[in-house]
Amino acid sequence: MPGKQRSWEKRLAAKPDELTVDYVESLSYDRRLYKYDIVGSIAHAGMLAEQKLITTSEFKAIKRGLIEISEEIEAGRFKFDKACEDIHMAIEAALIKKIGQPGEKLHTARSRNDQVATDIRLWLRDEIETQQARIVPLQKALVQLAGKHTKDLMPAYTHLQRAQPIVIGAYLLSFVEQLERDFVRLGNCRQLLNVSPLGSGAIAGSTLGIDRSSTARQLGFADICHSSVDAISDRDFCAEFIFACALIGVHLSRLAEDWILFSSNEFDFIRIDDAFCTSSSMMPQKRNPDVLELMRGKTGTIYGALIAMLTILKGQPSGYNRDLQEDKIHLFAAADTVGASLDIAKAIVAHTKFKTKEIASGLETGFLDATALAEYLVGKGIPFRQAHGIVGALVTLCEKNGQRLSELSLEAFRECCAAIDDDVYEHLGAANVAKRYLSAGAGGPRQIHERVSYWKQHLGTR
Repeated sequence: MPGKQRSWEKRLAAKPDELTVDYVESLSYDRRLYKYDIVGSIAHAGMLAEQKLITTSEFKAIKRGLIEISEEIEAGRFKFDKACEDIHMAIEAALIKKIGQPGEKLHTARSRNDQVATDIRLWLRDEIETQQARIVPLQKALVQLAGKHTKDLMPAYTHLQRAQPIVIGAYLLSFVEQLERDFVRLGNCRQLLNVSPLGSGAIAGSTLGIDRSSTARQLGFADICHSSVDAISDRDFCAEFIFACALIGVHLSRLAEDWILFSSNEFDFIRIDDAFCTSSSMMPQKRNPDVLELMRGKTGTIYGALIAMLTILKGQPSGYNRDLQEDKIHLFAAADTVGASLDIAKAIVAHTKFKTKEIASGLETGFLDATALAEYLVGKGIPFRQAHGIVGALVTLCEKNGQRLSELSLEAFRECCAAIDDDVYEHLGAANVAKRYLSAGAGGPRQIHERVSYWKQHLGTR
């Protein structure tokens, strides 16, 4: 700080080199924590007043000054000086300048170690709710689209090969399920982090009679961290949050990969609205799903944040170390990236149409009814493994003759298995297969109609 020493500077024989100042500062990115730093400071000052460590008038001056600083930052009038190093010192310096000696008492029984740990937890509590609020509209968009296709069929794939027929709604609801796990996982993370480190000090607490439970209550924490040594260095919750973001990225990337393929001429299953496509600088015919490609690519950014966070944590000795200053870079990057991807994914889903006629025209290729035929034989008393072999031979025969299973004569069926009757044709073809699905969670019209109703009701309560 120009003309004034930093709080720790008297310990050193020389002023920090300008290179050091630039290298150690975090104000350029941790300034986004300012609201939480101020809220935490007001709670801390209130507790100090309760414990008679500062006077009521000093607390009122501190609170008034902090609120004014918050308003200045919000209005863009606050000058951030990198010499202050971080948002904590920037606010404290401004407070002292504004109210004088009472501001110098704010840091009583507090360290930047427990201060920043508190700020991050407060920020992340809100951020998790923000991310959950982004997940729900995407789920609703998927459910709405699924509701339009509870009868229209498409092939389901395993190993990127045609497997069995399902209604389109079943495919779409699979992503709603994935996102629901993401929603719950974020909630679990929030519950785990909702304990207060404030008052843990630098590492060993304080000899002053502070009341940590008071600040925890004021800040809405469920409890306090009961080990000051752990409290100031614990960033497990940061890694957990980034991991939750990484799994959201997995699910969005899988959706993106599918729809990139589905929008190609080779599949021609969907049409993504032009508003979410780009074209080529050279090839005028192109409609490129660049937004989906970027969504797929940005997942790597989240993975990078996770690996960076884990790497920061794994190499430190016990207690606070300055390495932890880097946690916020990766925490913010993961949150920003996944938030933007959730928003754009919702918009894309809401403006994409499935080309049901085109899908239906090729639906009978790929022997999607083969498994249903094997299960038909099971119903005739044939062990499944034998039925599997019989149908495999029939598929080979069809491939040789350029036929579908439904095009085989009854005589051809009976040559392979005498148990086959003429009712076999009621079990063949994609539509017959889909309507015969009986198991819960299957991809048939009845099951998906029920699940669409469930999800509409469930998501409507959020």
